[in-house]
Amino acid sequence: MPDAMQFKLPDVGEGLTEAEIVTWRVKPGDTVKVNDIIVEIETAKSLVELPVPWAGTVTELLVGEGETVAVGTPIIAVSTGAGGASEAAGDAPAGDAVGSPPAEGAVEPGLEGSPAPGERQPTLVGPGPRATSGKRRARKPQTAVPQGSSAAAAQTGVQTSFQPHTTPMPEVTEEEAEPVAEPPAAPAARTETNVRALAKPPVRKLAKDLGVDLTTVAGSGEGGIVTRADVEAHAGGGAAAAEAQPAEAQPAATQPPSPMLRGERETRVPIKGVRKMMAQAMVSSAYSAPHVTEWVTVDATRTVRFVERLRSHREFRDVKVSPLLVVARAVCLAVRRTPEVNATWDDGAQEMVLKHYVNLGIAAATPRGLVVPNVKDADQMSMRDLAGALGELTATAREGKTPPGDMQGGSFTITNVGVFGVDGGTPIINPGESSILCMGAIRKQPWVYRNQVKPRWVTQLSLSFDHRMVDGEAGSRFLADVAGIVEDPANALLH
Repeated sequence: MPDAMQFKLPDVGEGLTEAEIVTWRVKPGDTVKVNDIIVEIETAKSLVELPVPWAGTVTELLVGEGETVAVGTPIIAVSTGAGGASEAAGDAPAGDAVGSPPAEGAVEPGLEGSPAPGERQPTLVGPGPRATSGKRRARKPQTAVPQGSSAAAAQTGVQTSFQPHTTPMPEVTEEEAEPVAEPPAAPAARTETNVRALAKPPVRKLAKDLGVDLTTVAGSGEGGIVTRADVEAHAGGGAAAAEAQPAEAQPAATQPPSPMLRGERETRVPIKGVRKMMAQAMVSSAYSAPHVTEWVTVDATRTVRFVERLRSHREFRDVKVSPLLVVARAVCLAVRRTPEVNATWDDGAQEMVLKHYVNLGIAAATPRGLVVPNVKDADQMSMRDLAGALGELTATAREGKTPPGDMQGGSFTITNVGVFGVDGGTPIINPGESSILCMGAIRKQPWVYRNQVKPRWVTQLSLSFDHRMVDGEAGSRFLADVAGIVEDPANALLH
């Protein structure tokens, strides 16, 4: 076997044809072991970390960061030598990287969390018993999600800094804050190639343009995040000064002027990766499925009080609890009476496929675009398990590291525009589904309660559905059932 082995870009998800090289975790001369993470790529669905199937020494990076390459393209060369060859995947010929079985114990990249083939068998419309639940996917141990972080984002995927003037209500709208970053490593440790600097994509691009290695820059932003000022100071030889000076104290002159101040009238932004897939999916859905949207305004005061009680319950102390959890549970219960909202249209067979399970998707706006990961078998979960699953799902989505399996097989979607202070909307149905529920902000408003006008917590729910599968009666019944549980969580006992 030749010493040099070429690792080819694998297909980490169904139908993947290309991916962008985002960050190399190694450089020529580095020694790697089997399953070491060597590169982070962006597919049309998420960020994926790829492990190497051999042990050896990196001889060459064949593709640069920021380049988009097709599946099967060699991206790195690894010299296995006499010792490393024994750990390589089987007796693959030179240049045959991923595509042959990986080394024993090696992790197949990108397939974590994918449903097993044949695990679900949707049932065509017609009489018959309700299918029993399938095997749940294994979940990692839950960790406490910081209060105030985002669990679901707007269907539009647009984030703004606008804060509406409303009466404060602790913890009633879902996770808005940025994720809490891990404490930055010491400057000496940051030079290691297996440590990725904390920086936003525009800052990474600036560093690449200026030829700055982010792992050598000490971040002055909150949580150790590397800022534009840090990169520019490092490039100009002022890294030590930038390291000692807090972000707030950086001179305003180090911040580059905006395109408008520079006199630029237009800016072209390439659409690729997640945003490109989102654009294609939304256009396909909007022009292939006849959308209908209905609204209902709900007194959610009892839900707000119920959420506060759950937060003090010992079983819910280590998970995020919010009104979104109640809405998610209400959807899973209401689907039983109106299965049409949890279905797929088979255009070739001209049939509606009812799904006897709920893979609940949560639309999340991330810096890379809108994604809709889903919780498998949400209808079979307890409230505690569902709360933990939603927290895990949104945390990984925010980091851009949702496994491809979590992006596939969704059956119903919730989008929460309330986190932006928006009252409601007319969301576009996620392709392959028949309905999507939009949850608006919960505000304290005057409301007629027991023949008196009193301040109550009020929200708006809207349901968009495919009129080929869901008629007005079915859509209204489902929306009324969800609203009834939000108005009084005790109504869940009726389902």
